Amino acid sequence: MGLSEKSIKIVKATAKPVAQNGEAITTKMYEILFKDYPEAKELFKDASGDQHKKLAIAVAAYAANIDDLSVLKKAIEKMAQTHVATKVKPEHYPMVGVSLLQAIKEVLGDAATDDVIEAWKEAYFFLADILIVREKELYAAA
Repeated sequence: MGLSEKSIKIVKATAKPVAQNGEAITTKMYEILFKDYPEAKELFKDASGDQHKKLAIAVAAYAANIDDLSVLKKAIEKMAQTHVATKVKPEHYPMVGVSLLQAIKEVLGDAATDDVIEAWKEAYFFLADILIVREKELYAAA
């Protein structure tokens, strides 16, 4: 099942403010993630100091290209391979998703309406499902 047209339009419409606040959003996301899910720290023990910047770029690229994910095929594959190398599992995605959505809400404030958060939630879990399927294949091949 694909993303709803409504969510695609909302994510696309919010791509610019999310990109402009990307590092603030991802910095806040990691703060929330590690506070609420301390076990997640293990997944990032070898992450570079600029991990929040890399994630901000990825989130912005996803939002800008949400209507044509073929543009992101190589990036998605690299992400899946990195996730397998760091032992990311399907159960980790909800922790990150909740933390990311809360960070978007906190950083964007009133601009992060319920519709915006719902669209980003749908978009996040849509991409998570793509990654989970690919990571399952990579784990099986290893």
